[in-house]
Amino acid sequence: MSDPEPPQIKEETEEQDPDIQSCELIGHENIGYYEDEPYFCNMCGTRFTDRGALIVHKRTHADEKPCLCNVCGSRFTNSSTLKVHMRKHTGEKPYLCNTCGTRFSDRSALTVHMRKHTGEKPYLCNTCGTRFTHLNALKVHSRKHTGEKPYLCNTCGTRFRNSSTLKAHMRTHTGEKPYLCNMCGSRFTQSSTLTVHMRTHTGEKPYLCNTCGTRFITNNDLTVHMRTHTDERPYVCQTCGMAFKQTSHLSLHMTRIHSG
Repeated sequence: MSDPEPPQIKEETEEQDPDIQSCELIGHENIGYYEDEPYFCNMCGTRFTDRGALIVHKRTHADEKPCLCNVCGSRFTNSSTLKVHMRKHTGEKPYLCNTCGTRFSDRSALTVHMRKHTGEKPYLCNTCGTRFTHLNALKVHSRKHTGEKPYLCNTCGTRFRNSSTLKAHMRTHTGEKPYLCNMCGSRFTQSSTLTVHMRTHTGEKPYLCNTCGTRFITNNDLTVHMRTHTDERPYVCQTCGMAFKQTSHLSLHMTRIHSG
């Protein structure tokens, strides 16, 4: 069997919106250039191969965001980021995965998605050796080792490792459940919870035990199941030392044996 062809990324060609294009014409001041060197930033010394990249880079120092979304008011440092953002409003997804047919609004999202098919995990945690498909996942994971939780809930003071977890947490205060199941009407605070819920309707069980062939709806269910084969007992009672396969079993033990 021949190797599968690499994914072909297709993008619709369109004339640049003059409003988007014009925002690139701002901010040409104070650009350093050496005759025998690339363009460089006078503030941090970073060098670039072209003047336009330097112009955009300098906005990160000035917090300048001249590119405005006329739909929602969000602002961006460059026109390409604005163009990708606009696809959230238009629903445009020009990048196609030729393996499974999923479409994406930007090229980088497709690149990350393709690693699900290839198994590629180029980002390595130097602390524990875990590998990830994209850089942001590694950054969030690294906070488990450092204990860093930079995202703060101003309502209750709880801190989180990533912004998406904080956003989902805030819904416990607001009661917002924006994710709707079109089959039964149930609503959820997170899209991932809706995804798992939908499997109760479709019967999909994507997580396979390679030892006995049993399939599961969630990866967590598979993880718990695997302990029936390995006899792993990661939850230890700090009072008597007994170990359990599930947190619920440890909680029950604590209630029955040590609560008095």
